[in-house]
Amino acid sequence: MGEPSTWYSRPAAKRWRTTAPGSGLDYHRSLAGYAPTPLVELPSLAAELRVGRVLLKDESSRLGLPAFKILGASWAVCRALCQRLGQDPERMTVPRLAGLLRQEGAPGKLPVLVTATDGNHGRAIARMARLLGVEARIHVPAGLGVAALEGIRGEGARLVEEEAVYDDVVARAAASVEGSESDVLIQDTAWEGYTQVPQWIVDGYTTLFREIDDALQVQGGSPDLLACPVGVGSLAQALVEHYRSRPGPGPALLGVEPDSAACLTRSLQAGAPITVDTSVPTLMAGLNCGSVSSLGWPLLSAGMDAAVGVTEGQCRRAVQDLEELAQDAGPCGAAALAGTRNALAVTARRRELGVTEDSVVVLVNTEGRAANPLV
Repeated sequence: MGEPSTWYSRPAAKRWRTTAPGSGLDYHRSLAGYAPTPLVELPSLAAELRVGRVLLKDESSRLGLPAFKILGASWAVCRALCQRLGQDPERMTVPRLAGLLRQEGAPGKLPVLVTATDGNHGRAIARMARLLGVEARIHVPAGLGVAALEGIRGEGARLVEEEAVYDDVVARAAASVEGSESDVLIQDTAWEGYTQVPQWIVDGYTTLFREIDDALQVQGGSPDLLACPVGVGSLAQALVEHYRSRPGPGPALLGVEPDSAACLTRSLQAGAPITVDTSVPTLMAGLNCGSVSSLGWPLLSAGMDAAVGVTEGQCRRAVQDLEELAQDAGPCGAAALAGTRNALAVTARRRELGVTEDSVVVLVNTEGRAANPLV
């Protein structure tokens, strides 16, 4: 396979500690249809990667959507609207929140949920708007796939298609809410002056990692390596906050990105956040982000053991290999397998990650093929 073209490692990350994150788990449990998503054992991949076990955290059907994003979107929407209404989010449910919003008055006075997205986050925000009986306005970049666009439209949201790359669309969505009394921006990346909502989104994502731990604890085990796809870094931030807030060395944490949009890996190599060009399309549309969230950067730079890039061909192979194993993984989700293959193909990098023939490896499959079909 050869060395991956984009790589960074920091073995000292296992010793770094941060404070425990917030949690939206109780709120998620109140949502209709909530259940922990599967953690699937894949022995053939364990044999290929020369490790003890490989487990796939399958987010291809999370609360009726083909990706994990609803975890962060639902909790951030709850927190933002409860703040607006003067309500306690810890005691809130969707039906109660919808009822409180109806009491606000005529539709023209109801909040409008606004975000920029490269797919799954926008659909999750649109779903929450539909459940709550409010409007959503979703800004999307040029080149977003038909399936993603149709998914957002299918939730009843107003779609604003921008002729711009993702980072510029985020700026336009943020500018569009300025001066509005009704618009509520629910963006999954942070910048100076905008950190509270992105942190609520990160807190919502920790449910995914709580579920992984609970499932493994039943079996008397724990992960040694977790591979997580990275876009702007919010899910990776949740990964770091969850595992680096616990005593002991903890697992190795591996971020995976497209080689063509490796904003985290390039920033880690540079020692400071940098922006990369994302004008070249990638199969991994949801990971085609040019900048790391400013909220996540301090944690990612201190707490991630490694980051690796994957090519289009490596990603395509991973999707197809998982399909042969009866696993529903879109390109972003399958990137976790492609990146793990790249990392573990090099003996020195296995050693840096502390991976042995007995290690338990967890791949975070963030989306199903319905979210982002392989074309």
